[in-house]
Amino acid sequence: MLRAKGTLLSIDLTDREARIEDVDDVLASFVGGRGAATKLAHDRVPFDADPLGPENRLYFSAGPLQQSQMSFTGRMNATAISPLTDGIRSTNAGGFVSRNFVGTGHSVVEIVGESDELLAVHVTDEGVEFEAVPELAGATVSETSEYMAEERGLAPENLAAIGPAGENEVRFACVMTSDTRAFGRGGLGAVLGSKNVKCVSFRGDSAPDIEIPEVQSEVHREAATSDDRMKRQGTTGGTEFINDEFSLPTRYFAEFSFEDVENIGGDAVEEKKYKRGTCSQCAYGCKLPTRDEETGLETEGPEFETVMAFGSCAGVGDIVDVMKSNDLCDELGLDTISCGVTISAYLASEDEFGNAELVHDLIGKIARREGVGDLLAEGVERAHADLGVENWSSKGLEFAAHDGRAINGQGLSYATSNSGADHMYSEILSDEYSGELDPEGLDGKAPHLVESENTAAFKDSGIVCAFSSDYVTEDRAAELFDADWDDLLDVGARTVELERHFNNQRGFDRSDDVLPYDLPDFEAALSEYYEVRGWNDDGTVPDERVEVAD
Repeated sequence: MLRAKGTLLSIDLTDREARIEDVDDVLASFVGGRGAATKLAHDRVPFDADPLGPENRLYFSAGPLQQSQMSFTGRMNATAISPLTDGIRSTNAGGFVSRNFVGTGHSVVEIVGESDELLAVHVTDEGVEFEAVPELAGATVSETSEYMAEERGLAPENLAAIGPAGENEVRFACVMTSDTRAFGRGGLGAVLGSKNVKCVSFRGDSAPDIEIPEVQSEVHREAATSDDRMKRQGTTGGTEFINDEFSLPTRYFAEFSFEDVENIGGDAVEEKKYKRGTCSQCAYGCKLPTRDEETGLETEGPEFETVMAFGSCAGVGDIVDVMKSNDLCDELGLDTISCGVTISAYLASEDEFGNAELVHDLIGKIARREGVGDLLAEGVERAHADLGVENWSSKGLEFAAHDGRAINGQGLSYATSNSGADHMYSEILSDEYSGELDPEGLDGKAPHLVESENTAAFKDSGIVCAFSSDYVTEDRAAELFDADWDDLLDVGARTVELERHFNNQRGFDRSDDVLPYDLPDFEAALSEYYEVRGWNDDGTVPDERVEVAD
């Protein structure tokens, strides 16, 4: 089976030491990316570690396809215990950092301990350097990039950086790269902040040789020549369709459609798009550099989830206002979904839906934990009682736009996901939107969901973009990775199982696989899901199924 090559670089911030370890056995079993990082975290992070304490470890990892010339491979993975969900969390970012990362010669970089001063950690193929950067305290993401360009000759695509939100341990702070691409959900920016690391840079020319099958050329050619709406409108292309046919969460999930959808949807975004945007090596080019000529505002996006969180969910019907929210989150290092939904909860409590000026003010207050921003920086689960609103989160993660009340299999996915209400944890929503699966009901959906979760976990280990499904088909994936499709799904299944087992040791069980709304036959579907996975009916993984390191 095709797998990543390269070593594990373990960086101890407390002792300012780094050591290199062989992880060929982990890569052989888990390919790379999310799978490899999950295995390492499961075996090396104490089950009772504080997410914001020195024992938590943050992993950056790549897969074998980051050494290809193929579209849909400009991504890499980050994994740690989430300060938002309190469970293990993996997230991946696009942009251009992944090729610089593999150039260091490492397949995984592990960061543990904590520094007594604000640091930039520089990883090259020649070693590790620790640079004290007190002058970057409170700096935005772009200010950090500018400093590193001037002082170190590093580009934004060399960096994984945090903004003020990460430094202030906002529970949904991001790690940013290429200035506008995010290791987004779950608060891993706060993990770096707790370790007093402002940025990690990657640079080198020592990527191990990996022979990628020629089918990569077919994928790349089709990505370049296809006529796809996503190339023009990114993920916002389906906004109006979802609003009209299913549900676009509106005014903090109180309503199912938004009257101003045409002012924030795909056409509105495309009107503001001023150039092509892409990720490393990708000819698909679905990113959205946007500009408003009247105000001079430039940002990248917003994508569909941001349009929901800062548009319909907040009752804001102007795309420029949503663009500004997107830009502020990128600069300050905040997950747009969690931030927008949390602010929408506040707007609900104050009857202030549609107040874009207040939204923008709250984004800054959250990042700096000023005033009510200190409460909102904790996220919906921890703040909703004080606000007097419903808890629109699952396992502490704020809900994404794809409403499980309208597409019920996705609702089940939010409940079973080890990461909480994460729309990327499975791909079942695509089948419900397309009509391949009946959106209503849960009958027979548990086996489909298991396969969908396993598919997503494998793709995150490869690593291949979630938007590659029409191009990296099952047959092509099997050819690329020199393995049967079922063997690839097994990599995903074992990754999901390790995540679940890790979380079980932290106290998670069936009682955490819940939703804030009722679905038909939910409990029966949940039991069927556990049965398909071979888990106990209480939502725990039998210990004999998981090898635990000494």
